[in-house]
Amino acid sequence: MTDRLFDLSGSVALVTGGSRGLGRQMVLGFAERGADVIVVSRKQDACEKVAAEAEAAFGVRAWALAANVSHWDQCDDLVKRAYAAAGHVDVLVNNAGLSPLYPSLEDVSEALYDKVFAVNLKGPFRLGSLVGARMAAAGSGCIINISSVESAIPSPTALPYAAAKSGLETLTRGLARAYAPAVRVNTITAGPFLTDISDAWDMDAVQAGLQRSMALQRAGRPEEIVGAAVYLASPSASFTTGATVRVDGGTYGSLF
Repeated sequence: MTDRLFDLSGSVALVTGGSRGLGRQMVLGFAERGADVIVVSRKQDACEKVAAEAEAAFGVRAWALAANVSHWDQCDDLVKRAYAAAGHVDVLVNNAGLSPLYPSLEDVSEALYDKVFAVNLKGPFRLGSLVGARMAAAGSGCIINISSVESAIPSPTALPYAAAKSGLETLTRGLARAYAPAVRVNTITAGPFLTDISDAWDMDAVQAGLQRSMALQRAGRPEEIVGAAVYLASPSASFTTGATVRVDGGTYGSLF
């Protein structure tokens, strides 16, 4: 039986970037605690796979909605489709993100820069504004923005991403004030996690960086994001808003 402080029964959680990595883990973590879930990513088939997984494993309702949250109009359409399907959204997780590689800062193109900011900041702004307003009108809800340690310890190899995530944390605090007292808005600042993205890492170099720069000296397992997400989404966080929860293994210096 789920502890009532962490019981999400009757709620609907929408997770962007929900078809893989940390997003998938949060979808399944919410579903395990009774929430119906809306899985959002750019690829419909990938969303459907995770939605089916949540339904089969936990007996909840799940919807698969493809959308590219870097596009303003697709955010608007996503919100309409989500409310038409589920009737309400009680938890919004702005998890979708990307940080393309580039050879040097002077070689960053305008297109790459705009794409990074569109996914990591513009999409969360639009979704947070639209869903936050609906939550406020309904009298309750919570928004969780997934940031990165790059926001505080920016590396030259991911500077546009770091700047966008810093903006996301500012957005959290602003939305928390805008839609108070009904809606809680918080940030999870994530460290390095062993998701599919980590397949491209030079693990020897990464491990050396982890040992030098992190208290726990290892990357996180994707399922280790779930505790913080469930806490912030649940009644146990009823007095927590505008906050940043670091799930980063005790990162205190640049990893790379």
